[in-house]
Amino acid sequence: MCIFAKNIRRTKLMLQEEFQYYIDHQDELVKKYNHQCVVIKDKQVVGVFPTLVDAYNASIKKYKLGTFILQEVSPGDEKYTIQYFNHRVTF
Repeated sequence: MCIFAKNIRRTKLMLQEEFQYYIDHQDELVKKYNHQCVVIKDKQVVGVFPTLVDAYNASIKKYKLGTFILQEVSPGDEKYTIQYFNHRVTF
């Protein structure tokens, strides 16, 4: 396996772990940061911002891309799941 592929796998795993941190701590994060955007790095909240754009712009100045996640904080799974409906698809 080439170094590039190993780095992609490592980054993907790290980002999954950061997202799992959000899921595991969602209730407490909602109590503190509901309707705000958090930056999660190394399994901790390292920044809180009013918008994803603000969070992104601040984070790229401090951290390398691929080493953190941005997450809108809200109860439930609405902010991190996608539902797609297409009238052409039938089951």
